[in-house]
Amino acid sequence: MGADRDVEALVAAVERLRDEVDAASLPLLVPGRDEAVAARRQLLDQLDDYVLPRLRSLDAPLLAVVGGSTGAGKSTLVNSVVAAEVSRSGVLRPTTTSPVLVHHPDDAHWFEDARILPGLARVTGRDTGEDQPGTVRLAGSDALPSGLALLDAPDIDSVVTANRELAGQLLSAADLWLFVTTAARYADAVPWDLLRTAAERGTAVAIVLDRVPREAVAEIRPHLASMLREQGLPTAPIFTIPEVELEDGRLPSFVFDRLRDWLQALAGDARARDIVVSQTLRGAVDSLAGRAAQLVAASRVQRDAQDALVAASQECFALARGRVSDGMTDGTLLRGEVLARWQEFVGTGEFFRQVESTVARWRDRITSAIKGTPAPADTLGEALQSGVAALVLANLETATADTVRAWRRLSGGTAVLAAEPGLTSVPATSTASVERMVRAWQGEVFDLVRTEGQGRRTNARIAAYGVNAIGLFLMLVAFAQTGGLVGAEVGIAGGTAVLAQRVLEAIFGDQAVRQMAAKARARLLELVDELYAVERTRFEAALAAQSAPADQAERVEAATARLRSVPR
Repeated sequence: MGADRDVEALVAAVERLRDEVDAASLPLLVPGRDEAVAARRQLLDQLDDYVLPRLRSLDAPLLAVVGGSTGAGKSTLVNSVVAAEVSRSGVLRPTTTSPVLVHHPDDAHWFEDARILPGLARVTGRDTGEDQPGTVRLAGSDALPSGLALLDAPDIDSVVTANRELAGQLLSAADLWLFVTTAARYADAVPWDLLRTAAERGTAVAIVLDRVPREAVAEIRPHLASMLREQGLPTAPIFTIPEVELEDGRLPSFVFDRLRDWLQALAGDARARDIVVSQTLRGAVDSLAGRAAQLVAASRVQRDAQDALVAASQECFALARGRVSDGMTDGTLLRGEVLARWQEFVGTGEFFRQVESTVARWRDRITSAIKGTPAPADTLGEALQSGVAALVLANLETATADTVRAWRRLSGGTAVLAAEPGLTSVPATSTASVERMVRAWQGEVFDLVRTEGQGRRTNARIAAYGVNAIGLFLMLVAFAQTGGLVGAEVGIAGGTAVLAQRVLEAIFGDQAVRQMAAKARARLLELVDELYAVERTRFEAALAAQSAPADQAERVEAATARLRSVPR
């Protein structure tokens, strides 16, 4: 593969990685999330501000970003090199709030569009002293040779957070870091954190040691060189500027002649320039895989947190469904109101003491009770409906409360709940859904009775009681187990179940009754499953709205693997 084709393949691979990084999101508030968001932003900025622009325009001018701590003299140095006041300087801090990019007039076309730093608008003309956030001011200067541009950046340790962040972004857009420090501050921690990053990424660095007392040069310069070697920057040149009086706000030319000559040599020597550009570009490209791996790891933390939240809601609703199932068979639904309405249905409480052991007499007694009192069938049905609805709704409310508690204990859950406050309670629409579900189930039970009673003889027996009454008997049998009842309730409920079952067996046969009761119970649980699934979806939808795509980590990994496979 030829060199041009290699570059094209590299550009395509970096573009794909850039697209995946841009598409990636880290919305859940999990531990380490803020750091990962910042790292992703920095990676995306460097891809947009430097790596892709430089790969697409290898012959563009070398960009040297002048960075450093507050008061180091960056703007004064830039103004002195170009022999004009292009960047604001002074005692008030911060002075440089908007970056200034100085270039030879012939190179203006390289910087006027969004080739580099696409997130910053371009402004031109003299500095009016007004802050213009989100801009980079372009200044042409014949004092700079063609092929070289200087970018005066805000302070890396500015008291203004936005300035610090912009300074870091601009340094990542540089072919060369021109780091300005002073004799008093060259050992400060903040610049060395950035210099270590430069060493790790193979960025070309030059150091300007400013305001050095002449008597201290022999001591400070070797110490600084030793520190640079220890931090992996043994070849970084050091330019020493002694402490001198400024002339019209600028340095005398003799104190920075060596720096100016070096910069001009870089611009005029294509080979030297290519070495600097290649070093920084190769280091930036080589760093992409490791930095993307951090995004992959953060994406997996997000997905694990999302999975844990989903699992918690599923468990809470599954437990609620289990309680509904238990409540259908432990006698819970045969207590209180249902028992009272059943006694009204068959006559009085004396009925159970008077009833005889033959099915015919039970059937005759119930038949006569029904004929004499048609209304109790409705009240028994309403009692059963209310009992089932109360059981389903109570456990729905418990599942909701348990999910909320679980999410508040898990990473990311509190923020999702805060964004969707309606999740913390069961909405009125859900209460209505429970009631509709129970009515629908009762209707299906009645249909089951009709379906099973297709024979003429069976139809006649059903007619003696009515489809609704037989359906109510079937519901009672479906809720017949009495493990949860105590004392007198056991006898009453047990009698209820036995009486209803004997009547049904006389009509349909014992095997058919067991199958019908099982079908009724199973169908109710199916409807509960559907209802609870819809209710659980409220939580999962709110979570999905604040979650990264499930395959995000794999997509970034695939783009990284493709980048690694490209020769360079």
